[in-house]
Amino acid sequence: MVIVMRADAAATDIAAIIDRVESAGGQAFVSRGIERVIIGLVGDVDRFATLNLAAMRGVHQVTRISAKYKLVSREHHPQRSVVWVGGVPIGPGTVTFIAGPCAVESGTQTLAAAQLARQAGASLLRGGAFKPRTSPYAFQGLAEDGLRILAEVREHTGMPVVTEVLSAEDVPLVARYADMLQIGTRNMQNFPLLQAAGSAGRPVMLKRGMSATVEEWLMAAEYIAQRGNLDIVLCERGIRTFETATRNTLDISAVPVVQQLSHLPVIVDPSHSGGRRDLVLPLTRAAVSVGADGVIVDVHPEPEKALCDGPQALVGAELVELGHRITELTRLMGRRPATPARSARPRAAAQSGC
Repeated sequence: MVIVMRADAAATDIAAIIDRVESAGGQAFVSRGIERVIIGLVGDVDRFATLNLAAMRGVHQVTRISAKYKLVSREHHPQRSVVWVGGVPIGPGTVTFIAGPCAVESGTQTLAAAQLARQAGASLLRGGAFKPRTSPYAFQGLAEDGLRILAEVREHTGMPVVTEVLSAEDVPLVARYADMLQIGTRNMQNFPLLQAAGSAGRPVMLKRGMSATVEEWLMAAEYIAQRGNLDIVLCERGIRTFETATRNTLDISAVPVVQQLSHLPVIVDPSHSGGRRDLVLPLTRAAVSVGADGVIVDVHPEPEKALCDGPQALVGAELVELGHRITELTRLMGRRPATPARSARPRAAAQSGC
C-alpha cells in the first residue's frame, strides 16, 4: 500500500500517519520528492484498510498496489520518471550519453578520457575508483585517490560524476565526491549496500545482476526506494548465458519490458555487454532504437595500455562516430540528446549517515 501526501502536507501530518501504521504493527517508509511526499507501507494490508488512512490530514491518495515492488512500479507512478544528475536529465524525451574510463588510473588518463567523452557529446562522466574484479590479482582501483581525481576532473570539464561503490561502509565517502552512485552487477543483491545507497542523498544507478531476472532487478531497486530515494536509474549491462561469442548477452528486450513495469529510467551498457569495441556502436544503435533512456560507454585515451577492460574502450574516430550516431538516432526517434539544464540543480550535500 502506498500513501501519496498533498503538496501542503506538514511534517506533523506525516508523523501522525507513521505513528498510526506502526501502532498497527506495520512499517512506513517515507520518500520525499520535489513536489510530494510518498509513504510506502509494509505489513498486513487488510489491517491497514481498517485504519482509515485516507481520511487523515494531509493525505491525497491511498493506493493498494498488487506488484511486489511497490514504489518503483507503474501502478504507483503511472508516468515515467526523470532522474536529474548534476543538472543532467535521464528519462523519457531524452537520451543521455554517459562515458569515461572504466577505471581511474591517473589524473592525466582520467582527464584525457573525460575530454574525449565530452567532445563526443557525453554529458556525464563515468569512472571507477573502486573496482570489483574476478581476480584478486587484477587492478582494484585507486580508492579515495581515484575519487579525488574524479572530483578534480569534474571541476575541469563540468561533467557530473558517476562512480561505483562496493560496500555500505564506503557509501558516505563515495557520496562526498560523486554526483551519482553506481551499484554494479556483482552487488545488485547486496541488500545492506542498497539500503545505504538509498539513504545517501544521491541518485543511484543500479546495474542488473549477471544472472538476475527482471523481477529480482526491480525488487533490488525497491530496497533503494524504501529508504526514501526514487532517483534510481536501471542499467541493462548484459546477462550470463550459455553463449561465449560475446562477454555477456545483451537482453535488449528487457528495456521495453522494464519500462512497462516500472516508472524508472532504463539505460544500456554496450561496452560490458559485448566486451569488444567493434560491438559498442551496433549495440548502442539497438539500445536507442528500442527506447533506452541512455547509454554508458567505456573511453580510454590509450586502450592498449588500459589496466581494466581495454578491449572494449573507445578512442579517436570510433568514439566520434559513436557520438554522431547517438545524436542522429536520438533525433530520428523523436527525442533529444540530454544536456545540462540552464538552471542546473545544485549538487546537494550527502547525508552524514546511512
